[in-house]
Amino acid sequence: MAEKAEILIVGGGVAGLALATRLGDHLGKSGKARITLIDKSFSHVWKPMLHCFAAGTASSSGDCVSFMAQASNHHFEFWPGEITALDRKNHEALLGPVRSADNEIVLGERKVSYDALILAIGSCANDFGTPGVEEHCLFIDSLPDATGFNDRFRMELVRAFATEDELDIAIVGGGATGTQLAAELHKALDLVTLHSFGDRRPVQKITLLEAGPRILPGFPEEVSAAATKELESLGIRVMTSAMVAGAQENGLSLKDGTFVQARLRVWAAGVKAPDATRDFDGLSLSKAGQILIKPNLQSIDDDRIFALGDCSYIQGEPLPPTAQVARQQAHHLARTLPDWLLRKKPIPPCVFRNKGAIVALGDYNGWAALPGGTVFGGGFLRGLSARLGHIMLYRQHQAEIYGLSGSILSCVADWIDKRVRPSGRLR
Repeated sequence: MAEKAEILIVGGGVAGLALATRLGDHLGKSGKARITLIDKSFSHVWKPMLHCFAAGTASSSGDCVSFMAQASNHHFEFWPGEITALDRKNHEALLGPVRSADNEIVLGERKVSYDALILAIGSCANDFGTPGVEEHCLFIDSLPDATGFNDRFRMELVRAFATEDELDIAIVGGGATGTQLAAELHKALDLVTLHSFGDRRPVQKITLLEAGPRILPGFPEEVSAAATKELESLGIRVMTSAMVAGAQENGLSLKDGTFVQARLRVWAAGVKAPDATRDFDGLSLSKAGQILIKPNLQSIDDDRIFALGDCSYIQGEPLPPTAQVARQQAHHLARTLPDWLLRKKPIPPCVFRNKGAIVALGDYNGWAALPGGTVFGGGFLRGLSARLGHIMLYRQHQAEIYGLSGSILSCVADWIDKRVRPSGRLR
């Protein structure tokens, strides 16, 4: 091992950025290790906000964290790139070329050495090989995806206002992402109507399709039922036990023969690891391509390699692919990795403490399912407590990245921005 330990973190999501920040403040600042963060983007966004960016009900410009600025402030290095392969024998990661917007190669393929490699490359939707999905459906797995969808959505809004045609949107996947996106798209039309191109509000037909018997399967049944009722009250069609057989340029075919007309089709179903994991020098993977790890987050094949968050799968004890899990795993590794790296102490198992889950349907309603099945946030309160809790989760994330003073300033900046700019991404 080199005199200064080389820690390579691939992926700047919730887990990767939190880990790089904490290790940088500890090992990087003291000069005991060189911490390098690799990500294909130049900025971090909180993934649970992507549905808001896609709908245009929030602007991503004020919610991005510059990797370069964060690295400078917290004693780690950042380099753009995307991991394409591993050489476990020589402890090297291969990074693919970095290209400009016009596809010019700015940086060629590179090899980066490591003493400890932490893979936090997240996940993407799983189309399960359904015909036509890749060609005819949009995804919101990343900020570019969300921005691309918002561009299409805004153009469809302009067309609907001008031609008085219906605005047909189909969303596949009744989990938190798909359910919240449906509500945010309805909210977006409310906001656009305030700045409308005409007097007539176009008819928006949103269909949410879920293959299982109910939406929000990770929540108690009473939350699923209440969320379904809320969406239907907004005019959103909720279809359960709806298996998609194929996607076409004008809609979706279901296995029961039903055809759902839709000019915009969004796939938000299933979870799988990025395809790159299959080129990671023989690391054992789950059926969804996730890296198989021990309870202490080390790969079952290589103790130098760790995996966090959605791209990992604990054998026998799988955890849900949520930001809460990723955050707790990052904190665990930030506490224990220095002793393993510098003092050869074994890393103990990471014990996940379930603090519940929150789902917010725009400004309309929200629910929080706490450990033990307790539910609050509906009925008389109209979900205010749960919706505030959802906001607080985001502010907690900001405090972890920026520090307390920085998160307070960010809150103030958001407050000012909402009062000087139009609601929603209309510009």
